[in-house]
Amino acid sequence: QVQLMESGGGLVQPGGSLRLSCTASGLIFSRVAMAWFRQSPGKQRELLAILTHEGDTHYTDSARDRFITFRDNNTLYLQMNSLKPEDTATYYCNNWGGDYWGQGTQVTVSS
Repeated sequence: QVQLMESGGGLVQPGGSLRLSCTASGLIFSRVAMAWFRQSPGKQRELLAILTHEGDTHYTDSARDRFITFRDNNTLYLQMNSLKPEDTATYYCNNWGGDYWGQGTQVTVSS
């Protein structure tokens, strides 16, 4: 059974950085494409980034130039820089195109 778990969220000031992590049991990240999403209250879940099993990355406009996703030793990371209040959301990792989701990690950007 596959389980994903996100961590690394928290409270950060505008302009700050956070690194989120996603670990998995039952899934090898180097064999599948993985994705990062986020969801704010009252909004739809939003795609941020995809990391293919070959190591290629794709970013949506919300993440491009500020967020970087990468993996190391079967941990998926989302490095978030220059954070803005509108980045406040619950962040999730997902096996791209699949049905596995973690419980999410809350990111709050506020002064």
